[in-house]
Amino acid sequence: MLDLHMPSGGEVRRLAEVAKLNKLLLAYLRRVGDALRDELVCEEARYRWFMRNAVDVVDALSRAGVGYALHKFRKPLDHVSVDLDVLVRADDAPRAVKALVRRGFGVAVSEPYTVTLVRRGFIVDLYANPSFAWVVYMDGEGILRCCVEEVEVGGVRATALTRGAEVAVAAAHAVYREHAVLLMDCLVAWSWMSGEAWGVAVEHRVEGALEALLGACSLIGEGYAEAPRRLGPHAVLGALARKVVRDPLLRGTLPNALRYLARGDVGRRVLARLTRWSY
Repeated sequence: MLDLHMPSGGEVRRLAEVAKLNKLLLAYLRRVGDALRDELVCEEARYRWFMRNAVDVVDALSRAGVGYALHKFRKPLDHVSVDLDVLVRADDAPRAVKALVRRGFGVAVSEPYTVTLVRRGFIVDLYANPSFAWVVYMDGEGILRCCVEEVEVGGVRATALTRGAEVAVAAAHAVYREHAVLLMDCLVAWSWMSGEAWGVAVEHRVEGALEALLGACSLIGEGYAEAPRRLGPHAVLGALARKVVRDPLLRGTLPNALRYLARGDVGRRVLARLTRWSY
């Protein structure tokens, strides 16, 4: 589906920028090798740094007895994320925060359903529920009950979402929250789409988002669209309308959006989300 030819000349660096936007920079640099050797060395160092920090977070949460799962973490290819997303049981969230504070993290932002902590540039987002504008679009407790498994992270055991759940979560995040599809999102779907993925999407009423993601990825894969791909209002609003009708959890938290919109910086936040090409 994708043209995997080896780039050359100035194309190598131009495509590196595209790969970065699509969360594929490390994989791309590994492929081109010596053509961008300095950049590869730097990105490999960032990857090791990210994984060391991830292992420390996993250790802290495990020792504290927190019910958690690494969220939007597993990908078909190694990559360096901008942050570490962790889904935690709502009742365990205070204990999770305390455990990370003891490891040197500081609370940067505390919002409904999410707490962001930072330590020397490493960002951890603790989610009780996946949400946008303080509106819940997936039930965190439900995901933790049905859709987690043990994995290895940096040589230690950790709990993460199943691959099928990652497909559903990636679709919901891309459509409801980001309104954009990255090539990494497509690789997740192309690699791990299954009956389980569809079942998770149906159970959490995000099948509209999954259909929108698969549609965008089909266009990208066939060469009719480029990635990242901004989703049009019709696709986003259509998926949201379908979810509002069928999801009592989203409807119950929808009034929170009014509080979110009352914030002084909301205009800047909304404009940035609607105009950026990646996330």
